[in-house]
This record gives sequence, structure tokens and C-alpha cells, in this order.
Amino acid sequence: MRHALWQVIASVPESFWHALTWFGDSGLLLPAAVSITVWLALSRRTWPTAALWVLAFGCGSTVILISKLAFMGWGIGSARFNFTGFSGHTAISASVWPVALWLIASRQSHRVRVAAVLIGWALAAAIGVSRLALFAHSGSEVAAGYLLGVAVSASFLVLQRGRPHSRIPGLLVGLSLLVPLTLLKPGTPAPTQSALELMAIRLAGVERAYTREDLLRRPG
Repeated sequence: MRHALWQVIASVPESFWHALTWFGDSGLLLPAAVSITVWLALSRRTWPTAALWVLAFGCGSTVILISKLAFMGWGIGSARFNFTGFSGHTAISASVWPVALWLIASRQSHRVRVAAVLIGWALAAAIGVSRLALFAHSGSEVAAGYLLGVAVSASFLVLQRGRPHSRIPGLLVGLSLLVPLTLLKPGTPAPTQSALELMAIRLAGVERAYTREDLLRRPG
């Protein structure tokens, strides 16, 4: 089955995977997470929901950050599982896209909102596959990132039930998600990786960040 999956991945043009993976880039999704917060905080009735989103997304982002810094700075990872930290693209995608689409469908029926969330999770899964296709992450990193992101978005969506519901025009929400395009050319990755490497080097006091090659060539 794994061989068949890689055959399908290999049959798709690399340009497609690059385009798809950009939808999980922090340059697009971090501003999107802020936009979600702003829209939820517009009404005093939904301030608790906005705070809940900030807490859920903040916790997930902190876990991603710690896992990446731990490896880059101190080499904490697993050679057995080829794990150097959560896939940030996958985790943030599974955190943000389901909630963003849910918010866009806020004026629709419950069934439509649920469908929007499922589409968001499906998109995040496809972005995870793109990370594999581009050899940016291992299977364990993508799977862990996806589960983390689903935990973030699902916990938010479950905990906000019973609270005052947002009724924001979907078009306005969708347009706000496109604001980063005015500053960042589509397909251009944010310099997140290099910034994390620099942070890890300074925190750990090492000459360079650990790499996957360092992990896999360790004795044992």
C-alpha cells in the first residue's frame, strides 16, 4: 500500500506539491489565525470564544516550537522513527483551516458548518502529503503534526459549543484570510525555518543547528 501511495505521489507534477504546500506555510496561516481571533473578538458576546481560540492555538504552536527547538538546539529526536519534530505545515493547517472554514460558514446550517470543518481537515491532510512528496518531512513527523493540529481545532470546536455563535459574513472572513497575499507573493515560503535555527543555536550555545543527517548517523 505504501508503494502504491508513492507511485501516486510520484505521478503528480512537483509544481503541484509546491503550490499545495504553500497553503500550510506560516506566512499565510499565522496571519489567518490572527484574523480568526479578530473576527471572534468583534462582539463582546464572543470574547470567551476568541480567548478559547487563542488558548488552543497558542498551546498547539508552543508544542510545535518546543519540538523544533529541542531538536535543532539539542538534537532531541528519534532516529528509529526518523522524527525531528512536528511538521509545522501540517499541524498549523489542521489547526487553522477547519476553524477558518467553520467561521466562513458561520451563517449556514449546522450540517454545512460540519462539512466545512471536514473539508478543512481533508485539506490539511493533503498538505501533509505534499510535505512527504517534497521530502520535507518523514511520515512520523507528518502524522504527529496532523494529530496535533486536529487536537487543537477539534478541542476548540467542541469547547465552543453552547457559547454565543458568530454570525460573520463569510465573504469578509475569506477576504481577510487573503490579506497576507498583499505582502507575500503566493508560493514564497516565510523565513520561519531559518529564524528557528538561529533561535536554537543561540539558546543551546552550539555552532550550528542539528540536522536530520546528524540524527540518522548517530551510533545505535
